[in-house]
Amino acid sequence: MTAPRQKRNGWRLGGAFLVPLVAMAAQVSSGFSAGAGTTERVVVNRYTGLAIEGFDPVGYFTEARAVSGQSRFEASEAGAVWRFSNEGNRAAFVAYPDIYGPQFGGYDPVDIARGVPFAGNPQLWVISEQRLYLFGRPESRNAFIAAPNKFLLEANRRWPAVQETLAQ
Repeated sequence: MTAPRQKRNGWRLGGAFLVPLVAMAAQVSSGFSAGAGTTERVVVNRYTGLAIEGFDPVGYFTEARAVSGQSRFEASEAGAVWRFSNEGNRAAFVAYPDIYGPQFGGYDPVDIARGVPFAGNPQLWVISEQRLYLFGRPESRNAFIAAPNKFLLEANRRWPAVQETLAQ
């Protein structure tokens, strides 16, 4: 092979290695919520500033489902912007954010029990003992449903240490 051909073919080989690396990185990141930060005390979409992807935290209690909030019903709490489906839900949250907000700042309690902050998905949720919990994976949600006290005991024990690793 001539030197120009080797140089040209070398670039092709480099591109051949780059494509799988990019694909692998995309695959790894697809397991995380798009843009959800895991360095904040409350899980917030880093692009919009919205907590729990703009879902109404009170709606889980009042409608027993994930309800999208509206931009005209917003409140700021714990460094995040929260959206609500109506003024009544907004007022309830502002009065009692510790009750209506997701526990552990929206992080998966099963992962918190392991000492790892993993952002919860607002579509994977459970209300247990009148508290909202979000989960990062269906497997975590299923494990929690089977033994909530086991996970909550350990998650509550580890949460202060996990919080120390998160930004103020």
